Amino acid sequence: VDFYVLSAADRRSRLTTVCRLAEKAFEQGLRVAVRTSAPAETVEVDELMWTFSDRSFVPHGVWPAEPDFAAATPVLITSGALPESHRDVLVNLGADVPAEFATFARVCEVVAGDEDAKHQARRRWRSYKDAGLAPENHNL
Repeated sequence: VDFYVLSAADRRSRLTTVCRLAEKAFEQGLRVAVRTSAPAETVEVDELMWTFSDRSFVPHGVWPAEPDFAAATPVLITSGALPESHRDVLVNLGADVPAEFATFARVCEVVAGDEDAKHQARRRWRSYKDAGLAPENHNL
């Protein structure tokens, strides 16, 4: 579990970091699930994934999707149930720890720079520690 703590508190920085993490995982041949906090945030991440970088393209879509589309799409974004097919990397934007986090090879938590976001992240950190994991912190 990796916590990426931003110095900026704005939404755009947080969502752009999510896109960059998804891009890096995609470039490594990994399948990624991005868990958002709400359907509106799913739309935001989906739209930003198209425009955050003019140098790259990250094949992505919104889950749930048609099975053939999901199978061919390395990055799936959802605010609901996480796709069974994309368990290499979970990028979590939710305020809580997803129940199925242990089924992922890697979990990325993106934390905005404001105190409320850091407080919520500390709770998630403790949950991962209580589950026997050793989260790592990365200040960006």
